[in-house]
Amino acid sequence: MEERVELTEVKSPTVCVPPFQLPLSPSTLTPSPFLDSDSSSKLPKSPVASHMMTPIASPMKKALAAMHGCLEEVGHLTKFDPQDAWLPITESRNGNAYYAAFHTLCSGIGFQALVLPLAFTSLGWIWGITFLSLIFIWQLYTLWLLIQLHESENGIRYSRYLRLSMAAFGERAGKVLALFPSMYLSGGTCVALIMVGGGTMKILFQIQGGTTGANHQLTTVEWYLVFTCTAIILAQLPNLNSIAGVSLIGAITAVCYCTIIWALSICKGKPMSVSYGPSPAEARNRICSILNALGMIAFAFRGHNLVLEIQGTMPTSAKQPSSTPMWLGVRFAYVVVGLCLFPLAIGGYWAYGNLIPASGGVLNALYEYHGNDTSKFLLGLTSLLVVINCLTSFQIYAMPVFDNLEFRYTSSMKKPCSRWLRSLIRAFFGCLTLFISVALPFLPSLAGLLGGIALPITLAYPCLMWIRIKKPSKWSAMWYLNWGLGSLGIVLSILLVSSAIWSIVIMGIEIHFFKPQ
Repeated sequence: MEERVELTEVKSPTVCVPPFQLPLSPSTLTPSPFLDSDSSSKLPKSPVASHMMTPIASPMKKALAAMHGCLEEVGHLTKFDPQDAWLPITESRNGNAYYAAFHTLCSGIGFQALVLPLAFTSLGWIWGITFLSLIFIWQLYTLWLLIQLHESENGIRYSRYLRLSMAAFGERAGKVLALFPSMYLSGGTCVALIMVGGGTMKILFQIQGGTTGANHQLTTVEWYLVFTCTAIILAQLPNLNSIAGVSLIGAITAVCYCTIIWALSICKGKPMSVSYGPSPAEARNRICSILNALGMIAFAFRGHNLVLEIQGTMPTSAKQPSSTPMWLGVRFAYVVVGLCLFPLAIGGYWAYGNLIPASGGVLNALYEYHGNDTSKFLLGLTSLLVVINCLTSFQIYAMPVFDNLEFRYTSSMKKPCSRWLRSLIRAFFGCLTLFISVALPFLPSLAGLLGGIALPITLAYPCLMWIRIKKPSKWSAMWYLNWGLGSLGIVLSILLVSSAIWSIVIMGIEIHFFKPQ
């Protein structure tokens, strides 16, 4: 008798997967081929079982499901360093295009623009305008590169120039190439701001009738101290986003005093002895003077060491990456920068020619040649705007240094800086910059040399970092363009530094320690 074996269909047990193990993509949520089509209809009807097996039944599972949907919408995960929440640059990430425009304008226009007419004395009309236009376009392109490199494809945000340099060139080479220039652009600019701001405070006091009672006049060092104390008080604002209003004030004052200076210089006319040919000393060292002039123009477009930091204060997502509002703010800011710098350079050179003094630039030329026939109100207003702009610019240029000092502390102590320690760090930095400005008052005479050292940060490194990180196709247009601009920037930097050193050796500079004029 043949034994009949009845095959019964074995149902696979339903497995309840924890919510964090559920797939994120809807396309992966397909039924298993080992389950029959009506298995779902035979699930237990118990309320308890249904709650255990339905991913969105409990509030926690609903929240996780909503998070999964958000991740599907975003399409990528941004990797945040927990330490960033302790540091002043990335402590707040609620920035926007307006904040980006304010910060970029405040850092892009400043005292360095006052020496642009001095560069024209070596280059002349045609070459001066040509080089100013070319470097303006060049640095705007490298700004766009940095904005695009801020977020990597694997979700890492490079919110500091040094971090991006280390990611592109390696940890050791990145530090060697970018640490000193970027920290100089921050700390060195703050030193120069103390000199310009403190000196302009003294001039403002003299303009408004402060020459009476010579025994009660403050010395230059004392004015430096007044400026530094005011800057330290403003520096107590906690993070980069919190100084957006300060940067707005700085941007408005920069636009105003640039406009007043070139408008007054043109309206008052040229001095009798103005000429546009190079001075005899410059004629003997023509090549060096031209390269020094290029260094002054390059130094006028500083601020690239702050672009990634400004962008790091913005939120990001796949639909609205941080590069979109950042580039919008930068484009607006640099339209205003161009409308300020070009008239100042061209109008200042037209008004004063080769009479522009080497220290102070077109501002000192205005005081010297039109101080008697210009109202004290306009001269005082111009000086006041310069002082306010220097105070506000100090805040944004000091922020990377504050961030770096706090990074050292939080890395070793594994905890954020307390409020009193943060204040102490900022007071220490202010005192250090004050000491340097008093001890080395001849630093403004080295504008060409310092511009050459900082030039790769602005014009060369962004192009080379784009090649290293984005890896464009070999022999493509972007490959040729970035290799060409990056190599040209490095060569130009070497030439500028060499010519500046040669000029110092041949022509010399007046060096006096601890004797600011």
